[in-house]
Parts: sequence; C-alpha cells; structure tokens
Amino acid sequence: MTAADVQATILGVWRIEQPRLITSLSRMLRDVPLAEDLTQETLVAALEHWPVSGVPEKPGAWLMATAKRRALDHLRHASMRTQKHGMLAHDLAREQETMPDFDSALDDDIGDELLRLIFTACHPRLSREARAALALRMICGLTTEEIARAFLQAEAAIAQRIVRAKRTLSESGLAYETPCREELSERLASVLEVVYLIFNEGYTAARGDEWLRPQLCNEALRMGRVLSSIAPTEPEVHGLVALMELNASRMAARIDAAGEPILLMEQNRALWDRLQIRRGQLALARARELGGAGGFYALQAAIVACHAEAATSDATDWRRIAALYGDLAALVQSPVIELNRAVAIGMAEGPAAALAIVDALAHEPALKSYHLLPSVRGDLLQKLSRFDEARAAFEDAADLAGNTRERELLLRRAATAARAARDA
Repeated sequence: MTAADVQATILGVWRIEQPRLITSLSRMLRDVPLAEDLTQETLVAALEHWPVSGVPEKPGAWLMATAKRRALDHLRHASMRTQKHGMLAHDLAREQETMPDFDSALDDDIGDELLRLIFTACHPRLSREARAALALRMICGLTTEEIARAFLQAEAAIAQRIVRAKRTLSESGLAYETPCREELSERLASVLEVVYLIFNEGYTAARGDEWLRPQLCNEALRMGRVLSSIAPTEPEVHGLVALMELNASRMAARIDAAGEPILLMEQNRALWDRLQIRRGQLALARARELGGAGGFYALQAAIVACHAEAATSDATDWRRIAALYGDLAALVQSPVIELNRAVAIGMAEGPAAALAIVDALAHEPALKSYHLLPSVRGDLLQKLSRFDEARAAFEDAADLAGNTRERELLLRRAATAARAARDA
C-alpha cells in the first residue's frame, strides 16, 4: 500500500469514526471542546504511525483506544478542582467497569450518544448559528470552508463563530447531556436544523470524490425517528422525518453503477423505495394532523411528496410545487428557496419565465459562491437554445463545485452545450 493509499484509508476511516470518538470522549470528560481537541490529536497520531506500522486490522478500534488513552492521560495530568476531579474519577471508575474491549468497539452502535452530543452543542447559551456550525464541525467533520458554504456565509465569520462556541462550552461547564422535558423545546429547533444539515451533507456531499454519504443520511434518519419518540406532539419533528424519508427513498436511483450522479428527471423511478415513500407520507400526514402543514420541514416534505406521487417525470405537478415554494418563500426569506422556486416555475411555465427570476438573483451576496445558481442558469439557457451561454454557465458552476462527482457532471453538461452550439 502506497503512502497515498494509507492517507486515503486514514481519512476514510476518520470520516466514519470521528463522531463515535467525540461522543465517547465527551462522556468521559464532560467537556465537548476538549473531546474534539483530543480526537484531532488521535487523527494526527494515525497519520504519524500508520504509514510506518501499517493500517491496523481494526482501524476504528485503534483510534478509539488511542483517543481514550489520551483522555486518561489528560485527566491524570490536568490541574482540576477537587470536586470536579472527584466526579470524573467516579465516572471513569464506572466507565472502566462497563467499557467494551477495543477490538469490538468498531462494531458498536453509536446509539443515542450522538444525539446527546447534538443537544449539548445546541445549548441555548450559544447562538442559533453557532450551534449548527459547531455540530457540523464535530459530527460531520466538515471544514470551516465547507460549513461556510452550507450557510452561504464568509469563512472568517464561521471560524469565529466556532471558536466562540467552543470557548463558551469550555468556560461555562455546560454538561454533556440530553435536556429534561422542560428544556427540550428551547433546543429542539436547533437540533432539528443540525439533523437536517447532516442529512443534506450525506445526500449531496459538499466535498470528496463521492456524491453520496449514505452513512450520514442513515444516521440523520435514525436521530429523526428517535426525536419523534422524544417529542411526539411536535409537528416539525414529523415534518423533518417525512422530508428525510421521502428524499432517502430516491437514494438507489441517484447514482449509476460507477457512482456518477443521475439528475431527478432522469432517474429510474422503479428504483425508488416505495416503503420508504409510504413512511414519509405517514410522517407528513402526522405533521399535518398536529397543525404543522405550513412548517418549514413539512412544506419541503410536501414538495418532495409531489415527486414521489408522480408515476413519471412528465406527470409531476410542477404548478403545485411552485405554489409550495411560494409558501416556503413567504415563511423564510432565502435566495436558495427563490432559486428552487425558479426551477419549478421553469417546469410549469417555461424556461424564459424562470430565467428572469434567476437573473434577478445574480447579484445576491449569499449566492456569490453557490454553484447551483450558474448550474440552474445553464440548464435554462440550454433549454432556450442559447448554447454558448449555457456552456459558460456550466463551466462557472463546475469551478464553484466542491464535490468531484458534481464538478465532473457539470463539465459534461458544459461539453454537451458546446457540441450543441457547434451543431446549431
């Protein structure tokens, strides 16, 4: 195995194991930022040792053992208040009694510890934006640049937000916890946002060589289902579960055998998971029963349901989808929502009507680095037979795309537009 292969293996294992390591150390240390720091040190240790000694037979177990050793070393040498030291010693004693052997740790389910970590990161003392950014950094392993792209904000602002959030958690002694019932509602909206962003990162990865990260989608779905049992009368919980179930039902049709993306209108709908669609429809019905039909997640789920209920792409009720996007835009002022509404209008009324909306969004600061803006524009221009302009738009979108598969798809679309221009 070459050095490049070893590094790729380390980063691949790291992406999977990082949440498990942080949750385990957070439970031990009762300090989430410190847990993240020690987890990063564990990655450095792997990068130093594995190229020399080789990749361990069970790399996840190696990382867990190394991380816990570093946590124990920290506790032995840190200067702590007597009371806190006594509490941690008691917790560690209990931890040692129940700690599984490291060889089997790789196969252990994270369980609800990951959700507990999100609740900690979403403490009300942190700003709403800081909660989501911190959780994405710890749980998804996203870089500051990638988080900034997700929020359509400046990288420097996101970096400061994460630093301040970690400092607040460290200095205030906030517990690693799942809040009691009376505290749940004040954190729930932020927790839902984080779970939603985790799912989105799995559904369309912001970086890397693969377009999908199914593990993140599955983990977000699991947490959504747990939340629906914790807060069964909250309509937006059911709305989010519906949205994730309906979107996840298309996973098998979203890539081909080589892992290349397949766009919605070109997907084989026979591959859509009908059982998962049914689960999504039931969750959406529950959200509506609870009075949440106009909620942020329920409206998006209703949009995806329109696709799920259409036997063919031609049977899609695009006017209904455009109207739902209008309701969503009235609820949340977002240029991304307006861009999606433009796509629906383009399908319902024609590309010229949509292009007028897209061109009006061209100078939105939040969309300056958003690759889907020129991508949508390129699609509309191609439908209008303005092929040279379409090619340039797709090339611009490819330059902005952070995911390798998506970039390659956009470059193929640019090449198709270029051929059409030559043949015109």
